[in-house]
Amino acid sequence: MHTVVVGTSGVTASDVLAVARGGARVELSEEAVSALAAARGIVDALAAKPEPVYGVSTGFGALATRHISPELRAQLQRNIVRSHAAGMGPRVEREVVRALMFLRLKTVCSGRTGVRPEVAQTMADVLNAGITPVVHEYGSLGCSGDLAPLSHCALTLMGEGDAEGPDGVVRPAGELLAEHGIAPVELREKEGLALLNGTDGMLGMLVMALADLDMLYKSADITAALSLEALLGTDRVLAPELHAIRPHPGQGASAANMLAVLEGSELTGHHQDDAPRVQDAYSVRCAPQVAGAGRDTMAHARLVAERELASAVDNPVVLPDGRVESNGNFHGAPVAYVLDFLAIAVADLASIAERRTDRLLDKNRSHGLPPFLADDAGVDSGLMIAQYTQAALVSELKRLAVPASADSIPSSAMQEDHVSMGWSAARKLRTAVDNLTRVLAVELYAASRAVELREGLRPAPATQAAITAVRKAGVEGPGPDRFLAPDLAAADVFVREGRLLEAVEAVTGPLR
Repeated sequence: MHTVVVGTSGVTASDVLAVARGGARVELSEEAVSALAAARGIVDALAAKPEPVYGVSTGFGALATRHISPELRAQLQRNIVRSHAAGMGPRVEREVVRALMFLRLKTVCSGRTGVRPEVAQTMADVLNAGITPVVHEYGSLGCSGDLAPLSHCALTLMGEGDAEGPDGVVRPAGELLAEHGIAPVELREKEGLALLNGTDGMLGMLVMALADLDMLYKSADITAALSLEALLGTDRVLAPELHAIRPHPGQGASAANMLAVLEGSELTGHHQDDAPRVQDAYSVRCAPQVAGAGRDTMAHARLVAERELASAVDNPVVLPDGRVESNGNFHGAPVAYVLDFLAIAVADLASIAERRTDRLLDKNRSHGLPPFLADDAGVDSGLMIAQYTQAALVSELKRLAVPASADSIPSSAMQEDHVSMGWSAARKLRTAVDNLTRVLAVELYAASRAVELREGLRPAPATQAAITAVRKAGVEGPGPDRFLAPDLAAADVFVREGRLLEAVEAVTGPLR
């Protein structure tokens, strides 16, 4: 099994994916263990002094003015975890919780939090045992960290609350720890606070969304190319010299992808046939501009994620010179903004795909295709309602594009009077990515049928490979009306698992 070693300088996106989705084992580097011990020595020295230090010998948030006596500090750390584990709603997905735990461990191992090495090791042990704390949908405002979600994870380390075992069964966390030989941690000064105070949930969801969108944006170039073929559009608008004079990197990449997919097609360039056109509609002609803008948004989001992956987010933090200082680095604004930016880009990409699908089904705009791609229009309704489903998904995506980060609700007796709502931005982006996949699946379903209805004209080798592969995946081609939901579900899985991209890249080589 793949092993990810966590040091003091952060982790990579591929590390997060390996642990969250691939079940990779986690180990602490010797450097991290040494840094943990050194920082803990600083915290212990401060805890022994009579002067109050926030997070070490005081309460938290609006209660930070109270100096906590030594005999109550262990109780204080337990209480902050118990009281903050106040999430509600549906359970969060296993991969999100694993990313959340792993990224918190990443910050702990930086040596900036003051957590003991044995606590960090227990975090790694829980991940390696396949134990997943039960975390709920609601409870984070994206400021002072993803507090409730991280608290539910810390509760598991204490042997309290519920968790899911490697068999998928939810049981008391204490039982699961005991079965795997893991001793519950007894938290000391600052440790409870350090386990709660980070942007780890929203960052983990950003990393996974970027991985999914990298595949989906390439898939969108493929479905756009299929639609262009089916509409007998021109590929001349994809010429690199046209995109060079507006040098947005994403636009150039998207156009290059579409051109590669369409190479060798007999369906492109029929503008002067029986239904002459000067130009294709925007949804066809501007596909690279829209998908390219989304790609460039992803590039910015990836830069933010890389910076955050290299960060140590906690409050207070232990600095190299031995000071323990309060700060506002837990504020989720940098991550929240790009999560919202991505949701906007996703909604627009889905919107343009839906417009191409609608054009394929309209006999007045499809340049010779049958109404709704039906076998016997009137007797058959064809793909009429498949487009309704796609339109409903796009409408939902537009609602999901409303930014969460523009909102803020003050909390903690106005001490925490401006929050990022980054967790909410991340949750809705996950839904948006799912819905984009479905939208592209419907376009693939319609465009592949339309291409097959263009008898006598051969599609490009790459698009033919896509059609052949999707048919082998159980998605049927043209014919009389049938129960459509299974076909659409199979097309969704085909796109979601990356098999559309795989089929095309087997012909074109890697797309950009």
